Amino acid sequence: MEEKAKVALVAAMSKNSHALGKNNDLLWHIPEDMKRFKALTASHPVVMGRKTFESIIAILGKPLPGRPNIVITRNPHYAYEGVIVVSSLEEGLKRAEELDPEEIHIGGGAEIYTQALPYVDLLFLTFVDDEKDADTFFPPFEKDFTVVKEHEKKDHNGLSYQWVDYKRI
Repeated sequence: MEEKAKVALVAAMSKNSHALGKNNDLLWHIPEDMKRFKALTASHPVVMGRKTFESIIAILGKPLPGRPNIVITRNPHYAYEGVIVVSSLEEGLKRAEELDPEEIHIGGGAEIYTQALPYVDLLFLTFVDDEKDADTFFPPFEKDFTVVKEHEKKDHNGLSYQWVDYKRI
């Protein structure tokens, strides 16, 4: 039987409520965490929803560089130069695996995280010691995953956060 690509998910959330964002924006912008996202996803396809993709365009002015960007949207006419557009998570995962049979990353947002969780093998999570008003939250995951590594706590401008890596049980 052929091995399937590992599916990894990278997300930052509040430690207690698992809040992700508000108004299609992240709750925190922690430079070290952005560097970690870049390092983890570099050269691997990143599957994400349209709203997440458009928030990246708003920040970077372009798709994520150095890796295939696969955008899920219900709009059959949606197009963006240099980006693969698909109509479902399953189609996105299939296209990603054709590009990289080793590793695929799920880049968000909340709706895509919820849909993708049953397919995910690895979680690379950032827990921020801060509770903010939010309208999107990470889905429950604890019963299906076990901690592989708890990284040392870090601090950014008085904001404490910790990276925790998980694998599916």
